[in-house]
Amino acid sequence: MTRVEKTTDVVTLTVHAVLDALIPLVEDLSRELPPAERFRRLLDTLRTLFPGDAAALLRLEGDTLVPLAINGLSSDTLGRRFRVSDHPRFAQLLSQREPTRFAADSGLPDPYDGLVQAIEGHLEVHDCLGCPLYIDGRLWGLLTLDALDPSQFDALDLPSLQAFLSLAAATVSVVDRIDTLARSSEEERARAEAYRLASSATRREMIGSSAQHKRLMDEIAVVANSDLTVLVTGETGVGKELVANAIHGLSPRAGKPMISLNCAALPDTLVESELFGHVRGAFSGASADRRGKFELADGGTLFLDEVGELPLGVQAKLLRVLQNGQIQRIGSDNEHKVDVRLIAATNRDLAEEVREGRFRADFYHRLSVYPLWAPPLRERGRDVLLIAGFFLEENRSRLGLLSLRLSNEAQAALLAYTWPGNVRELEHLIGRSALKALARHGHRPRILTLTQDDLALSDARRALASAAGAANGDAVDAPADFRSAIEGYERTLISEALARNDRNWASAARELGMDRANLNRLAKRLGLK
Repeated sequence: MTRVEKTTDVVTLTVHAVLDALIPLVEDLSRELPPAERFRRLLDTLRTLFPGDAAALLRLEGDTLVPLAINGLSSDTLGRRFRVSDHPRFAQLLSQREPTRFAADSGLPDPYDGLVQAIEGHLEVHDCLGCPLYIDGRLWGLLTLDALDPSQFDALDLPSLQAFLSLAAATVSVVDRIDTLARSSEEERARAEAYRLASSATRREMIGSSAQHKRLMDEIAVVANSDLTVLVTGETGVGKELVANAIHGLSPRAGKPMISLNCAALPDTLVESELFGHVRGAFSGASADRRGKFELADGGTLFLDEVGELPLGVQAKLLRVLQNGQIQRIGSDNEHKVDVRLIAATNRDLAEEVREGRFRADFYHRLSVYPLWAPPLRERGRDVLLIAGFFLEENRSRLGLLSLRLSNEAQAALLAYTWPGNVRELEHLIGRSALKALARHGHRPRILTLTQDDLALSDARRALASAAGAANGDAVDAPADFRSAIEGYERTLISEALARNDRNWASAARELGMDRANLNRLAKRLGLK
């Protein structure tokens, strides 16, 4: 076992104690168990044989360690993604074939500092043991064991640890082999690899363990293998584009491009050109031939976000493309055949839009061949903590902190909040709160804990209630339905931004982080123009 300082007093565990702990794990190898349950039992046994304050199993995916199971660490740890280059301890552990223990006075920062549940406060991990796991000679990931007591592992029994690591490798190997057998053909294996690549650093993964999240993932798996047109619905900020990415990544088209177009971000006059392309001289400013999104997506997937914003005339032309796969560039007499799988998304009730005459019924039915509903964050239970963990790790790296965590009260506040802005609101909240909390410190702390006050969720509730009340002409505490509350809040934000920018719409759009055309559309819908 490599380490910075050697231990000399090794107490050997009794053979009976080791067997009593390991035999249940051996029996589990022949049972049908979900991977999460196998990993939970593995960590329970690890802490039984080698008592500490926390343990974790992490799988190496590219240059990132992904937690698969934790014991004694904060719940949000499962949502974190640890880039090895950001964590020198992890890098050192992965560079060794043998278990490594760090000295209590090691200068290398510990990625779990502040995340151990056993103790409240800013205490740091003082005894750290890491064990690389190899499957068929390939580095698979890490098992880590941590303690707040710097002498916790002085009496470590190395033979017992090696026996446990062999069984741990067998456990993860069983999970891997079951997963491989489930992919019964070369095509399915290729699709899984394409999805892994699509889920790399350029695309965010879908994180969650709630029943709602699992139901959505099951639906994605069902429809991905087809060429059916999918309509993803859900509130603003729930991650509809992530759903579209997941469908494409699991589909036979995963090796081909996925092209996206935000239908609300373009003026009506440019939408048709963006979709179908144009030829030189087709209109003022068309100085050269240009391919549209359909041609760029040929063989792959086209994702139309905010499809409810499309003009009726464009809807009619899109309907024709969906029927026969033929497109025609603006200004051209020639038609092009394209093979494109269409995924659309909207936060509008398109059935209601059809009844109001703002959306074509025939186009709606063509889009909603397979409707998928992305659940709001408030209905996903403790998923909010997992997703928060992902954003905490992002901001920890961005701010150059050793650890960024949530207090127990802050976690409770996140669970109690209704999240009108869903995952996007959570992302902005974590980033904003971390920056403000850091600014209040006179010096850069090693561990930054976000408190309930840092999150200021009560202020968000008051602002939303005030905006809804003002929009309805009611008292601030008057109840409002969800849609009215959201629209009132949007109306207030836009009005205040316009006032600060002397009614300059371009400046207001920049302040709000919106495209000007998108802001104009939203303002019209809210009755501000």
